[in-house]
Amino acid sequence: MFKNEIGALILRVTLGAIFFIHGVVKFQGGIENTAGWFESLGLPGATAYGVALLEIIGGILLIIGLATRIISALFALLMIGATLKVKLAIGFLGNGQMAGYELDLAFLAIAIFLVINGSKLFSLSKLIFHRDSTNAKAL
Repeated sequence: MFKNEIGALILRVTLGAIFFIHGVVKFQGGIENTAGWFESLGLPGATAYGVALLEIIGGILLIIGLATRIISALFALLMIGATLKVKLAIGFLGNGQMAGYELDLAFLAIAIFLVINGSKLFSLSKLIFHRDSTNAKAL
């Protein structure tokens, strides 16, 4: 059982850090550029702000272990949307100019694992609620 918790902790912190960095980069690179790219895909430009904030805030929440299942579910939806809207047409391994959806699929799998199993080791949810993050009532 403890090995599973260590594995879940590694996945939770890694996924949180990856999304956090992606969100920060969207602002550092000019969120207006990201908004313009979203518009070129047929999405409202304001969506870029929401995605970037979700990545930053959600990434931090995953790292500290707060609302793990909820944030992971949002990240799973984000990965499904990114794959269907952008990456699917490019292919699994990409087209030489843009990466494919193989990494998005891995992030989706990690997020789904965390939705199903949660992660209570070193989690703020456990500290605050004296329960693990898999108990939706505690969140």
